[in-house]
Amino acid sequence: MNSNAVSEYGNSTLLLFIPRDSFSAALTKNIVAMLVWLALSVFNCSMVSTFRKHSFFYEDPRYIMFICMVINDAVQLTLVTALYVVSYAFSKILASACCPLIMTAVTTTRSTPLILAGMALERYISICFPLHYSHICTVTRTMWIIMGIFLLSLTPPLTDLFITVAKEPPLFFHTSIFCDHSLLFRDSSIYYKNCVFDSVYFSFVFLTLLYTYCKIMLTARAASTDQVLAKKARNTVFLHGVQLLLCMLAFVVPSMQAPLIQLFPMYGLEIRYVNFLLVYIIPRFLSPMIYGFRDEKFRKYWLRYFISKARTVKPAGHFFQNPGRCSVHCYAT
Repeated sequence: MNSNAVSEYGNSTLLLFIPRDSFSAALTKNIVAMLVWLALSVFNCSMVSTFRKHSFFYEDPRYIMFICMVINDAVQLTLVTALYVVSYAFSKILASACCPLIMTAVTTTRSTPLILAGMALERYISICFPLHYSHICTVTRTMWIIMGIFLLSLTPPLTDLFITVAKEPPLFFHTSIFCDHSLLFRDSSIYYKNCVFDSVYFSFVFLTLLYTYCKIMLTARAASTDQVLAKKARNTVFLHGVQLLLCMLAFVVPSMQAPLIQLFPMYGLEIRYVNFLLVYIIPRFLSPMIYGFRDEKFRKYWLRYFISKARTVKPAGHFFQNPGRCSVHCYAT
């Protein structure tokens, strides 16, 4: 397996050649990555199934945005895990095959903070303007907002592609490269463009979360406000802020990874693996925690989903544990 460490895709990624993993170490890291992906995929699929089985979730903008974030994070996690595993299995792939993978991964990574901002605004309106909530937060408007979020998130990778097509020779997309953002979109203007975009992008999301958190906290002090509901909304926005900080690591860590590996070259592979877990895996755990466990309404139906699955599996196990009884019954009939 080739384990030349390449920092994860990002605006300031850097290719670094460092010692190879042993076969056992590479196998262990990939198995752990796949097991974590599998566990999170089970959680994500169960939440999507819970949402689909109950139509009243379709009429609540809060849960519509939540399930879009779950699907977005599931796609992002799958692509990043696939890119990580592929980096061990193959040293290079065609640039034309790498392009859609990188563009989709970057789009889903950039979508998460914007969805968090939209969910924070929804909580702000529900607490600060409860009488106007049903008129402001409608299903139609929520769907338009989600479409706008994904179009806005798709804009940077699309412009990266247009610049690359304009400046690179046509044969470039038929060459084999290590599938990395900086190696696919290597023009210097792309890096500076994305730096400007990310500064404006994260400033907007951060200010939105800060504003909604402060307004909810101030509104909660009013005597006429439901204190319990306001406290939950405030804690939810606070957790969104923590989740935003973790999302920002995807844009900050790649630039920090290169100097760390230069300082500690013998631990380069371990630094890369820890960054992979810290940046792309840990933030994916927060979505189930914030809504899957903390939200009482969703938790009730989510637990029912698991109980119903357990009940459907139990008879099958009972069947195989008692084959003799079945055979007697079958012959008797």
